[in-house]
Amino acid sequence: MALRDELSEEVDKIFRTTWDVRDGREVPEAEDVALGNEAVKLEEAVVLYADMSGSTKLVDGHKWHFAAEIYKAFLYCAARIIRSEGGVITAYDGDRIMAVYIGDAKNTSAARTALKINYCRVEIITPLLAKRYSSVQYQLRHVVGIDRSELHAARTGVRGANDLVWVGRAANYAAKLSDLSSDYPSRITQDVYDRLRDELKFSNGKSIWEATTWTDMNNLQIYRSTWWWQIE
Repeated sequence: MALRDELSEEVDKIFRTTWDVRDGREVPEAEDVALGNEAVKLEEAVVLYADMSGSTKLVDGHKWHFAAEIYKAFLYCAARIIRSEGGVITAYDGDRIMAVYIGDAKNTSAARTALKINYCRVEIITPLLAKRYSSVQYQLRHVVGIDRSELHAARTGVRGANDLVWVGRAANYAAKLSDLSSDYPSRITQDVYDRLRDELKFSNGKSIWEATTWTDMNNLQIYRSTWWWQIE
């Protein structure tokens, strides 16, 4: 069969096939979902994206091994913190990592993850980087974006090369939040903020988060923070 005919046949099949949707009690792996029109629905999920800022300048202005070490350090720390807070890592995409949280404390756990990643960047990665490369002018910056919504996981790609695609507002908004200015390393939507436990809203009576308007997203109210949560 010619490639054009194969593509036409497969696309037509995708559009015609009825979806088989089942409720998920845990974050699925790719092998848990069929490659056809099957999806796993998470009724309420929190999505976190942690994204390094200024990666183009990093690779353009520094040696490859220096950039690789920065990537590895940031992504390793983010991944370990995510798992320690009960998040499930669902994707690595260059200089960013995506995670999904479910369960009773998912909003608070995801927000605490963001604050811990900020602590790690400032108090662990930055001083060790300066110690090892004292003559290199580079400052690691990042943004974590978090949102919550109903989420569907579907398997996409071809046999031998496929993965899950996450469909829902939370996946889209969290990714877009992580693209905003690194002046505020942590950003969450109001839906997440409203469900945080008090210890993730205030410190000694002072608010950890600042309310602001997301002008590029229909003036949606979001919250941003420069605070961190100490890692023991």
